[in-house]
Amino acid sequence: MSINDLERGRDIAARVEAFVRETIIPYEKDPRAESHGPTDELVEEMRDKARAAGLLTPHIPGGTDHVSHRSTSLILQAAGLSPLGPVALNVMAPDEGNMYMLGQVASDGQKNHFLKPMIAGTVRSAFFMTEPAADGGAGADPSMIQTTAVRDGNHWVINGRKAFITGAVGASVGIIMAKTDAGDGKVAATMFLIDLPNPAITVERVLDTIDSSMPGGHSILKIDNLRVDDSAILGEPHHGFKYAQVRLAPARLTHCMRWLGSCKRAHEIASAYAVKRHAFGKPLIDHEGVGFMLADNLIEIKQAELMIDWCASVLDTGVLGTTESSMAKVSVSESLFRIADRCVQIMGGTGVSGDTPVEQIFREVRAFRIYDGPTEVHKWSLAKKIKRDILKPA
Repeated sequence: MSINDLERGRDIAARVEAFVRETIIPYEKDPRAESHGPTDELVEEMRDKARAAGLLTPHIPGGTDHVSHRSTSLILQAAGLSPLGPVALNVMAPDEGNMYMLGQVASDGQKNHFLKPMIAGTVRSAFFMTEPAADGGAGADPSMIQTTAVRDGNHWVINGRKAFITGAVGASVGIIMAKTDAGDGKVAATMFLIDLPNPAITVERVLDTIDSSMPGGHSILKIDNLRVDDSAILGEPHHGFKYAQVRLAPARLTHCMRWLGSCKRAHEIASAYAVKRHAFGKPLIDHEGVGFMLADNLIEIKQAELMIDWCASVLDTGVLGTTESSMAKVSVSESLFRIADRCVQIMGGTGVSGDTPVEQIFREVRAFRIYDGPTEVHKWSLAKKIKRDILKPA
C-alpha cells in the first residue's frame, strides 16, 4: 500500500464524515427507517444524495479497484457515524463483502452483469449460506451445509432452506452456497450467482431481530428445485469453502470498521450528555463513576482503531489473514459492546429511549458479537491454532 493510497483514504473519509453528519444523520428520525431496516424508498433517496456528492461506494472510487484495507477502514468508520451511513453510501453488509468477493472471483461476464450494478448502488444483494438450526444446517460450522446442488444434464438443481439471510427481501443479486459432490468423498460446496427474485426461492418469514440497520431484514427462505446452468457458478465448482474465506476475513474486519464508527458517535453523545447533565450538585462527568466510564471508552476506542489498522495492514499484504481477522473480530466486537453499554448506562433513561441513536447502536453491536462468527467460535479456532503450532514438528 502506498502513502498516496492512505492519503486518498483520509481525504475520502473526511468528505464522507461531513456528508454523514450534514445529510444522513437528519434521516435517523425518518419513519422509513423501520424495524426490518430502512425501506428501499429511503435507501434510494439517500443514495441519490451520496451519488450527487460523488461519494457512493467511496471505497471503490471510479467503480473499479478497491482502495487498500487500511484506507477502507478510515472510510467505513466515517460512514458508520450513523446507522444509516453505510446503507446510504453503499458500504453496508452484505453488499460490501459480496462486492469484494465478486471482484476477486467472478468472471468478466459475471462482473458486468452482477458486480457493476452493485457498485453503482442500483441493486442490493444477499449471501445465502447460513441454514436453520432445526434442519441441522450450517451456521458457524459451514461443513454442516444441507442445501444441495445436484447435476441434471446441463443444469444444476438446488434445494434447501436458508436462515438469517440479510437483505433477501428486495435483493436483485443472490449468491447461494450449496453442497456439491466432487467425487472424492469429502464435503464440498459450490457458489452460484443468480438474479432475484426467482420463483424457486420463497421467503418463509422475515425475522424480528435485535438489530434494524440492514435493508430487507433477515429472512428464512426455501429453495425448491432452482435450476441453473454452469454460467451461474462463481469461480470453479466445489471451491465454495475457499471462496467463503476470501470473503469472510475482510468482511469481519469491515464490520469492525463500521461499528467502530457508530460507537465513536455513541461516545460523543454520551460525553456531551455527561457534561451537560447535572446530578447531586455537579455535572455527571465530575462523578468518578461516570468520568471513568468515559475514560475507559476513550482507551478502548483507540485499542479498537489500532487492532483494525493492524489487521488491515496484514490483509494489504495479500494474505488471507484468517487468524488475524479472528483476533480482530473478537477483540473489537467485545470492546465495542462494552463501549456502547457504558454509553447507555451513562445516559440512564435517555440511553434506553429512541431519543438518540445510542440505544440502536447498542442493539446493533450486541448482534455483532454473533454475526460473522460468534466470539466463542473464533476463540476456539485460535486455540486450535495454538495447539497445532505447538505440536508442529520442528
